[in-house]
Amino acid sequence: MNQVRVQTENFDLGKEVDSLTAGRTDIGAVTSFVGYVRDFNERPEVEALTLEHYPGMTEAQLLQIADEADQRWPLQGMRIVHRVGRLEPGDQIVLVVVASAHRQAAFEACHFVMDYLKTRAPFWKKEHTASGDYWVSARDSDSDAARRWEKK
Repeated sequence: MNQVRVQTENFDLGKEVDSLTAGRTDIGAVTSFVGYVRDFNERPEVEALTLEHYPGMTEAQLLQIADEADQRWPLQGMRIVHRVGRLEPGDQIVLVVVASAHRQAAFEACHFVMDYLKTRAPFWKKEHTASGDYWVSARDSDSDAARRWEKK
C-alpha cells in the first residue's frame, strides 16, 4: 500500500520502514532516499529554505507518481513524505521508501519516484541568504533525469 504525506513535522526513516514492513514476509528489498537542505544552491550560504505547496493537489500528484511506479515495477508498498514550511540547512526535506520482493525493482522505483517528484509535484522553494531571498528555478538536469523514464 502506498502512503504519501506532506507535513511540517520531521520524519523518522526507521519508523517509516518499520511501518511499511511490519508483519510482511513478501518483502525482499527496501530502498530509501532521504533528501536534506543544503547550505548552498544557486547562491552560497543558504541560511534557510521555505517550501510551499498546493494542498490537495500536491498529495494527489504524489499518489499519481507512486501509482505509476506500481505499474512499472512489482512493488509491495511505498512511503513518500515531503516537508513544507521553513527548514534550515541539515534538516530532512523528503523521504521515499520503496519495498519490493527484489532489489532491482526497489532501486529503480525509488529513483523514478524522486526524478518525477522533482519535476511533477507542485512545490515551490524560496531560499533565504544573507544577500536576499529568491525563488529557486527548475533545473534542466532534473528534467533530463525524468525524461529517461519516458516510455518509448
